[in-house]
Amino acid sequence: MNVNLDALKAERGNKEPEEGKGAAIQWHDPRKPPFQIVGFPWFDREGLYRRLPKDPAYPVREPVDTLANCTAGGQVRFRTNSPVLRLSVKLTGSAEKYHMAATAQCGFDCYIGGPGKAKYASTTRFDASATQYEAVLYEDLEEETRDVTIHFPLYQGVEEVRIGVAEGAELAVPNPFASEGKLLFYGTSITQGGCASRPGMAYPSIVGRRLNRECINLGFSGNGKGEPELARLICEIESPDLLVLNYVPNVNPDEYRETLPAFVDIVRAARPRLPILVVSGIRYAMEGLRPSLLRNRTECRNFARAFVAGRRTAGDSAISFVNGDTLLGREYEDCTVDGVHPTDLGFRRIGDRLAKEIDGMLKGLSR
Repeated sequence: MNVNLDALKAERGNKEPEEGKGAAIQWHDPRKPPFQIVGFPWFDREGLYRRLPKDPAYPVREPVDTLANCTAGGQVRFRTNSPVLRLSVKLTGSAEKYHMAATAQCGFDCYIGGPGKAKYASTTRFDASATQYEAVLYEDLEEETRDVTIHFPLYQGVEEVRIGVAEGAELAVPNPFASEGKLLFYGTSITQGGCASRPGMAYPSIVGRRLNRECINLGFSGNGKGEPELARLICEIESPDLLVLNYVPNVNPDEYRETLPAFVDIVRAARPRLPILVVSGIRYAMEGLRPSLLRNRTECRNFARAFVAGRRTAGDSAISFVNGDTLLGREYEDCTVDGVHPTDLGFRRIGDRLAKEIDGMLKGLSR
């Protein structure tokens, strides 16, 4: 059902209660304390739900700039004892991808629980053609304090979101992450979250839950090409703890051989000791029938492995390699929607494996 948010705001204002099932609802702007917005590196400066700065110092291609409006990786975090939780949302567009659930493209999902204990609770329900909607995330719960994490949509922009809780409910800052440092993920549509069923199933978000870390999702569908402008913008992000480079599917072997060393060089010039994890591409379902797919992916994998080995031999102990062949495990062809983009099963396998690799890498470097 489409909802006119301007009319709603005019009727009730930011704080006026609305009679709803079981409780009067009070609406809040998550950009204000005690709510915490994470996953948007330039949010404190620009106040936008956007993954790159509005006017970057290093201009990016138009498709990348457009995709930066997709809110993949964004989260609202807070604590509340409210027995009900609602969202009122205004998007920049509607769901339109044939191979990806509307709940992932334009929906928000909710996890409840503190560090290391967050469990999936619900996903917004809405008309897939809507650009504005109001949805219930939960209701009729006991009045006890809970940690709440709400994930933003993966493939749509968000102009406005408001959070509705029971009138008079307590609101508090969330429990902290395990570290103030951020985990940065640069890549393709697979990194962005195509084709998860809902936002929290993108693999960077899975890693974030496993390690209780803020993760920055810089996956750009079809446009993660290892461009130097993106490397320079990544270097602007404050307090990085680790960078994952996983963009093989968007480039051919010649492009990868040219861009990967240059990308790493730019990052190293600004962040000499930042841990970098280079990940090669996952296996494609059609590799057995189209030898060129296997050949290209294998060339990129072999180059990445040799490149990382060479850098480590030259003294860079803060760079590592993960073989993408292993990420989906057995029956890899059943872990995708279309032979390329993972299902939730595929993302779970990728996220679990990379979380283990990242955790071990950070612990090893801290010794």
